Amino acid sequence: MDLLKRSTYFYDLPQELIAQTPSAVRDQSRLLCLDKASGNIEHKTFCDIIDSLSTGDCLVINDTKVIPARLFGKAEGREGEIETVLLSRVEGAEGECWKCLTRPGKKTKCGQKIIYSDELSGTVTDILEGGLRVIKFEYDGVFNEILDRVGIMPLPPYITEKLADKNRYQTVYAKTDGSAAAPTAGLHFTPELLKKAEEKGVEIVRVLLHVGLGTFRPVKEDDLSNHIMHAEYIKVTQEAADRINAVHARGGRVIAVGTTSVRTLETATGDDGIVRAYDGETSIFIHPGVKFKCVDAIITNFHLPESTLIMLVCAFAGYENTMKAYKEAVEKRYRFFSFGDAMFIS
Repeated sequence: MDLLKRSTYFYDLPQELIAQTPSAVRDQSRLLCLDKASGNIEHKTFCDIIDSLSTGDCLVINDTKVIPARLFGKAEGREGEIETVLLSRVEGAEGECWKCLTRPGKKTKCGQKIIYSDELSGTVTDILEGGLRVIKFEYDGVFNEILDRVGIMPLPPYITEKLADKNRYQTVYAKTDGSAAAPTAGLHFTPELLKKAEEKGVEIVRVLLHVGLGTFRPVKEDDLSNHIMHAEYIKVTQEAADRINAVHARGGRVIAVGTTSVRTLETATGDDGIVRAYDGETSIFIHPGVKFKCVDAIITNFHLPESTLIMLVCAFAGYENTMKAYKEAVEKRYRFFSFGDAMFIS
């Protein structure tokens, strides 16, 4: 078996198991618990995660907030609709300048103005590699408030139903605006469940990774060593680094909530196992063969076949364990992907 071959990470998934809506209650989704040492699998409800946490452990959460980053507008002087998806702010630029995806691209040349509403418009100022556009927005008022009124949550392409409550594509601890997609493993937590964890002596530490749409980009290279990972902005404060290091020093486990937290922690951790403050981009690609330096356990959802995310899980839990767990999840009719059920790998 070639663990550097994309097709190694394929599995059969019936279409009807792709969750189109969130569970009625956040912490009542299902939870598959996988022991990576023994390969043992247990089936629980997500609220039971509290029983798997111990005093002295640490939950690392990504407190990024999804912005309603999908806009529809009219190209000034042209006919037809322009779709725009905001991906990331242009650092150091004056005003609200964003790297964006636009469709159709041929209508968004440099200098093109796009009217989104009476209070929001934008002008294409640059065309980047890969066809991304830089758009400088003009508006009257507070940009984020206008975006909240005009924009739509950019749900993943495999979700075709309209989201009734946009807050359900947001974690309860979301704080810092900037993501084009949610860190979905965190969607299962409620304030009450987090409070229970803290009362049990589990630390909650916040890090930041702004999720880009690159997370949904398929791996096209057959040989994983040729895959170029998308870059995303991350931040680990000195306080967060100190607290995580202290957990390890006293023998506790660092439990990453979601693959975004995993990628953030593994980027900020040196070969000596020490987490350091970090503020910048990461394009870390974790696949079998990559050694973990920080993370002891992972809470995650079920990921797309042949995606970088299932490769990350295979790197942590072992390929055979992961594929066995996924096969059992399909057989037991778990719900998959962003609004689906969860795994706890320890």
